[in-house]
Amino acid sequence: MTTDLSRPEYYINRELSWLDFNRRVLEEAQDDRNPLLERVKFLGIVANNLDEFFEVRVAGLLQIRESGGGPTGPDGLTPDEQLKAIGRAAHAQVDAQYSCWNDDLLPALAAEKIHLWEVDQLQGGHLAFIRRYWRGELEPILTPIVIDPAHPFPRVLNKALCIGVLLEQDGQTAVGVVTVPRVLPRILRLPDLDDGSVHLVTLAGIVEHQISELFEGYAVTGHGAFRVTRNGELFVNEEEADNLLEEIEESLEKRRKGDVVRLEIDRGAPERLVSFLSRQFAIVKDQVYYAHGPVNLNRIFAIYDQSPRPDLKDRPFTQVEVSLPEKADTFFETIRRRDVVLHHPYESFSTVIDFIDRAASDPRVLAIKQTLYRTGEDSHVVQALISASERGKEVTALVELKARFDEASNIEWAKQLEESGVHVVYGLLGMKTHCKLSMLVRRDEDRLRRYVHLGTGNYNHTTARLYTDIGLLTAREEITREVAEIFNMLTARSEETFRQLLVAPTTLMNGMLRRIERETEHARAGRPATIIAKMNGLTDPKIIKALYHASMAGVEIDLIVRGVCRLRPGMLGISERIRVVSIIGRFLEHSRLYYFANGGNPELWAGSADWMSRNLRNRVEVIFPIEDEIIRNRLVLFLQLCLADRIKARACGADGRYMRLEAMDGEPALNMQDTLMAMAQGASPPENLPPLPGWPTAALDGDRARRA
Repeated sequence: MTTDLSRPEYYINRELSWLDFNRRVLEEAQDDRNPLLERVKFLGIVANNLDEFFEVRVAGLLQIRESGGGPTGPDGLTPDEQLKAIGRAAHAQVDAQYSCWNDDLLPALAAEKIHLWEVDQLQGGHLAFIRRYWRGELEPILTPIVIDPAHPFPRVLNKALCIGVLLEQDGQTAVGVVTVPRVLPRILRLPDLDDGSVHLVTLAGIVEHQISELFEGYAVTGHGAFRVTRNGELFVNEEEADNLLEEIEESLEKRRKGDVVRLEIDRGAPERLVSFLSRQFAIVKDQVYYAHGPVNLNRIFAIYDQSPRPDLKDRPFTQVEVSLPEKADTFFETIRRRDVVLHHPYESFSTVIDFIDRAASDPRVLAIKQTLYRTGEDSHVVQALISASERGKEVTALVELKARFDEASNIEWAKQLEESGVHVVYGLLGMKTHCKLSMLVRRDEDRLRRYVHLGTGNYNHTTARLYTDIGLLTAREEITREVAEIFNMLTARSEETFRQLLVAPTTLMNGMLRRIERETEHARAGRPATIIAKMNGLTDPKIIKALYHASMAGVEIDLIVRGVCRLRPGMLGISERIRVVSIIGRFLEHSRLYYFANGGNPELWAGSADWMSRNLRNRVEVIFPIEDEIIRNRLVLFLQLCLADRIKARACGADGRYMRLEAMDGEPALNMQDTLMAMAQGASPPENLPPLPGWPTAALDGDRARRA
């Protein structure tokens, strides 16, 4: 009898799975084993994550519901059912955020002499400072508005913090609004008192304290800070756009004024003000979220930055510099001799910058081609490309203008690149280019040769210190030739055939399905059959069904999924051989790595794609094989450490809930990221890690011996 693997109960809802991921981040803010100021950062991350969730996911569901659309995923929930479930979970999560802030973090900060004051608590010099700041810096740039027929309600921008005010004059009531300016710091540090303490106050608190001065002639009967979140999706018709860059610039302006999907407001705000704003923004009660503290909690990052307390932060970690020769000829000769792997942030991203800088300055390099997704505002990579172009080299940059919430930065870089003579293209119509590729063409002594860097993460030196990613430098002809073909596909829309690389949207989906099916066949034949996959998210129903089939055939499957996971592990007879863990730690786990035991002839792949429908079907992605034996051993050890983590790992149960994995008796309480930091500084890897099925233990023992 064939099992119907399409049954809705076999799948976890995508949106609820994401909210559970954010709850795991919140747990890090609640965990008193983490340094105090790192806990503050985690709480800010939770708030920032929720902003994006409402801007994109909730906004999309509201649009689908409005258009009459049905279920959006294999779990079978309608948009209305999902929105109700999201509302319950999100409200509970916001309450938990503020409970963590008020009950845990604020008292703990105060105990360490870090104080975030209400303005009416201030005295003496601090109060005098606030008055001077109000007169000299803040009040001159505020624009109070009283709503009347001549002054309609202002168009409140997305995520702008405002103060709503109830007013009364001559027996008549009115509503006033003032926007808290973004050009000033949202959390202000007050003058020190020479006692080692840090004193802070919010900008919104200053405005509220002085609110009567802004509305002279009126009696202020109530007020409250509020903030709206708007639909953040871009609506771009690429087929009809004459200039994609200009079209996206126009769409960015519209994003700031999209439909409101959430209202956050101070819990002390009068109900009449809440009702007025709800009508104004055309939202219902469930879309109103009450703040039991600062309305915009992601601004508490400033507390971390303004508190010079290294004892309350993670211990400093110095990234290892992977040493490659300074001289260009020997630099590239090193890559010709052997592939070079980089594991960020344990190893510095500077080696990738050096690779591109060498290309820019080396007279033997004739051409450079580069993909750019999230580059950041101060991109060393872009500067190197500009330098190369100015030196007369042929430089092509594929800039993804639709990288969500990085569009404005990428538009500016695209303009600068074009002005410097770089040939800038924007990829395939209707698809995001998410692959991470850098290629140069060099005239070596024997012939022209390509060198490439392939990665799992963005060419962004800032996030490379915060995200875990894997990069590969290689001159292997079979790899570099296909990277060149990918660039041709992106710039000329040519149809290419890929044999060494798995490329979306052409070969990646089927390539992964074939490998999962191959493990299924190995299991049925009694050969070693194991899948270990590390990724950010797992949502694609076709992949999930293939994994269910593999589990039912006897394949042992370990999935290391940081975020969203629609697959439901541990179901008797369906997924009992599938284990799902999520690791939330000091660094954001961002690398994608795929291991297939393959009957004793294991394969290892890395790349830019998760097992999500958008990556497999609607983006340009590249997954590349790891073939160098030393590198393979090293990355297999990394997977072993991920599976052995008993401090930051949580396991997903059949009910979709995640529970921390605790060390058993006699088992070390291993923190994978701490272990890798120690190994980067020369420590030996742990002994007696569980072996990976299908991987020769002798190879790992040999690698340990080389490290020793």
